[in-house]
Amino acid sequence: MKLDLDEVRDLSKIDFLAKQLVEGFITGLHKSPYHGFSVEFAEHRLYNTGESTRHIDWKVYAKTDRLYTKRYEEETNLRCQIVIDNSSSMHYPVDNKGKLLFSLLASSAIAYLLQKQRDAVGITTFADQVEYTSDIKSTSSHLNKLFIRLEHLFKEEAHRKTTSVGRILHEVAEKNRKRSLIIIFSDMFDNADQLEEIFKGLQHLKHNKHEVLVFHVTDKKTELNFEFEDRPHEFIDLESGEKLKLQPSEIKQHFIKEASNYYRDLKLRCAQLKIDLIEADIMGDYDIILNGYLIKRAKMK
Repeated sequence: MKLDLDEVRDLSKIDFLAKQLVEGFITGLHKSPYHGFSVEFAEHRLYNTGESTRHIDWKVYAKTDRLYTKRYEEETNLRCQIVIDNSSSMHYPVDNKGKLLFSLLASSAIAYLLQKQRDAVGITTFADQVEYTSDIKSTSSHLNKLFIRLEHLFKEEAHRKTTSVGRILHEVAEKNRKRSLIIIFSDMFDNADQLEEIFKGLQHLKHNKHEVLVFHVTDKKTELNFEFEDRPHEFIDLESGEKLKLQPSEIKQHFIKEASNYYRDLKLRCAQLKIDLIEADIMGDYDIILNGYLIKRAKMK
């Protein structure tokens, strides 16, 4: 499912948008074993032969001809920390804070799915330092608090903030003592001399037995393909404020080559660490986010 980011001017209804994204996604899962009873699937699991029949949901059986048992709060078996990059580069394009907005909507949808599955979720936001960290809980009241925080994050006035992805990942690894699923939303932009530190941070997460899912958030059209109208432009670094005037066609091929090399290296290093890296184009479909999450969660069972 796609949303027009230009039409989402505020996140005062982020809970509604999250539910809309999830329900649209579930509707499209034609081959899902849960097809037939919408997002309520998250409160059930397949019945295993030999276990007690006491918790079988016979209403679901009547609809699907399959045996599912109800799940309860104490059966929570997954902890998830969603880590959101709030540095200045994530506020691009500046007219709609596109990358940040995409990340907040995707995070809210995943948090909604997690809570429906009785899993525990928390969020951490950062730029050059950790700005906010919530508890990790599975209650509906906690989910509402997360939604309020995400709404507030989008409304905050933009300030020039640099990125320290690697250092933040080390902090996240240390603060999450229990094995968790760590989901990262970031453009992974950092100073060139800090790239190795990003990989060390990811390695730290894996060393601490966490599962890691990285959504690499970009405006693919301009940040990867460098598609700009062929006329003089003034480019501004959102983190440093540095300005550069040039004709896009003069550097387009060189830019694309350098960007491709960077992202290829990023993919390779993540693959070596057995970390799932998913390209998240802000103009793309949110289903790739939710599908990536469900695939990762299935691997953890």
